[in-house]
Amino acid sequence: MVPTRLELWRQPVTFTLVMGNRIVNLKHTVAALGLWVLLGGISFAQVSPPAAAELLQDLRDAPAAEAARIERDVQRAWARSGSAAMDLLYSRGRDAMSEGDTTLAIAHLTALTDHARDFAEGYHARAQAYFAAGLYGPAIDDLETTLALNPQQYNAIFGLGAILQEFGDLRAAADLYRRVLSINPHHDNAQRALDGLRRDGIGRTL
Repeated sequence: MVPTRLELWRQPVTFTLVMGNRIVNLKHTVAALGLWVLLGGISFAQVSPPAAAELLQDLRDAPAAEAARIERDVQRAWARSGSAAMDLLYSRGRDAMSEGDTTLAIAHLTALTDHARDFAEGYHARAQAYFAAGLYGPAIDDLETTLALNPQQYNAIFGLGAILQEFGDLRAAADLYRRVLSINPHHDNAQRALDGLRRDGIGRTL
């Protein structure tokens, strides 16, 4: 079975999207957040840590054969909170998600965000856990915080694009996928998603 865009964003957690009134009512909130990312998020002064910023430039310039290694280095740089205790909470949260225990993951990651309010990856990981638990509003809030702290977090932007696409806002999703690719031209999932929208006549550059 081929994983969906949402599954690719929040792997390794398993989740089935349930469409209903609660999700539909979030559509305008998500669309507004997508516009915020495109027009406002990039103006925030708090971007990636210096090491990650340099790696991102390397990623943009890298040949395809080297991209996967640099992506791993970027993720490792983003995942360092600067505190061994906070790194442990982050690791425990991610481990709980891998085991499908979203309640425990949210507990660990909430403890992390309570004590490390400027650590973007804590919010991003919790956004994935919230979404896997069906808590879409808190997930969107955490994506907003992630991107306020680190507008270059291309996986968070991809996740938002996948949510918008599921809600049917295809043009905004295409804009977000293009934003992902402007940061990381080697993001295969964003490229495939954008190509799919283009085949449907959405997201073509005029």
